[in-house]
Order: sequence, then C-alpha cells, then structure tokens
Amino acid sequence: MSIQKHGIGHYLIMLVLALGAIILVYPLYNQLVISLTGSDYITKASGTTIIPYGFTLSTYTTVLAIPKVARGLLNSIFITATGLVINIVFTSMGAYVLTKRDLVGRSFFITMIVITMIFEGGLIPDYFLMRKLHLLNTYWSVILYKAINPYYLIILMRFFDRVPPSLIEAARIDGLSETKILFKIVFPVSVAGIATVSLFYGVFHWNEYFRAMIYLTDEMKYPLQVVLRELLISAEKASFIGSMNFLKVTAAAQLDIKAIKAALIIISIIPILAFYPFVLKYFVKGRLEGSVKE
Repeated sequence: MSIQKHGIGHYLIMLVLALGAIILVYPLYNQLVISLTGSDYITKASGTTIIPYGFTLSTYTTVLAIPKVARGLLNSIFITATGLVINIVFTSMGAYVLTKRDLVGRSFFITMIVITMIFEGGLIPDYFLMRKLHLLNTYWSVILYKAINPYYLIILMRFFDRVPPSLIEAARIDGLSETKILFKIVFPVSVAGIATVSLFYGVFHWNEYFRAMIYLTDEMKYPLQVVLRELLISAEKASFIGSMNFLKVTAAAQLDIKAIKAALIIISIIPILAFYPFVLKYFVKGRLEGSVKE
C-alpha cells in the first residue's frame, strides 16, 4: 500500500530525516559555536554551548596568522584546483575515447580499467614510482595520484554515451576536431556528470593528507589537512602556544585550546562546503544518470 502524501507515514519519514539531519549537522555547528565563544565561557560550559557567548573572532584571526596554517590553506587550494583540472581533462578524454565503438582494443582497455578498480598496487609501489619519477617532495606527487579514477571514468562514459551521434557527426562535418567536439559539444551536454565527478575529485584532493605526509618532507609544502593534524594532536595548550612564538604571549594566552581546535576544523571544512552548493543541483541527477541503465 502506498503512503499517502499527508498520511502518518509521510510525517514519520519527515521526522526521521529531520532527526538525521540534526544528528549530522550538530557536531559541525557545535564546533562553529565553540570557535566563536570566549575562552572563559567555554571553560564554564565545558565546550557544549549552543549559543556563542562572549562572541569573538580573535580565535580565527590568531589561527589564520599562524604561518603554517596560512601556507597550508594556500597549498590545499593549489593542490585541489590543479588536481581537479587535471582529473577532469584526462578523465573526460579517456571516457570520450572509450565510448567509440570502433576503437581497436576497446574491450581490452575497459577490462584492464575494471581490474584496477578491484586490485591496486598499494602504497609501496606508488612510493617507488614517485621516487623513480623524481616527484618526491613536490606538489605533483600528490596532484598526479589517481589523475584518472576508473569509477569516475565509467560514470563519464555513461554520460558521453547519451550524446546523440548525429550531433557529433554534424560537428565533425563542420570541421571540428575531436578535441573541440569533446570540449564544445560533449561537455555542455554532460554538465551533470562533469559537475558530479568534479565534486568527488575536489573532496578527494581537499581531504588528502596520508600520502602528503609520506611524499612531502618540506613543511612549507604541507596541505592544510596535514597542518591540521599536527596542530590537533597537541595534547596541551602550552605545546600549541609554543609553535606560535611569533605572537605575543599575552595574546596567545587568551586563547582556549578547544576554540583553537574548533577554528581549525571549521577552516578546513568551509572551502569544500562553499564548493558544494554550485554542484548541488547536478549532484543527484548526475549520480542517478551515471549509474542506472535505461
């Protein structure tokens, strides 16, 4: 029996979804409140305030003034932006080529790509490869990792398959090269797929820290997530303040370690949250169309 639009089942589902949203959003909201709350109020409320009492932005201004944090933020933006462009260009080119039914060895290439989705070389072969290519301690060691994700490649193949062959043939008759056909004809028709895959790639690069810790030895090249990890593992306030020796001791002493950690978490999340609304209208459509066969 189908659930009526205004029946009890409808409201029950809405209630469950609302509770789920609150459970998921509250931890992030709590960190935001803590980062905006004065240190004296945080101590009294044990860090569980709902409203930012003693509202202050001093925590953010102080944290962003730390050279490691500012540099890490710029590094993450550069790695994410550059990696995203490389991901989309190469994944799209690979997907477009593999949609050609007359491609020699097409089945072999697709089979090899599917195999990589199941079996991966692992960290040690990747490390030796980076060393062989002289990419260790460079941004490219993090940017070029998984320049083409096989799963996202297959998703884009599904979208490119939906482009009418007559449209591509007309463009070819007009004298457009395959590259121009891809970027001027196929891309605009497959906006939903491109946006969805861009979101996946962007989140992947922004949250990357493990391989950056292994491949990068220069602290000036650390992305924000690595810097965040280093600062969050500081168990005592004194050890954290010690890393901010360029600040006045009086200014650093006014900060609370809980507020500092909360501000760092918010700073690391805001950029990716700001990127999400731009692709939100394509996200659901892209995932469904890229995975369901008509």
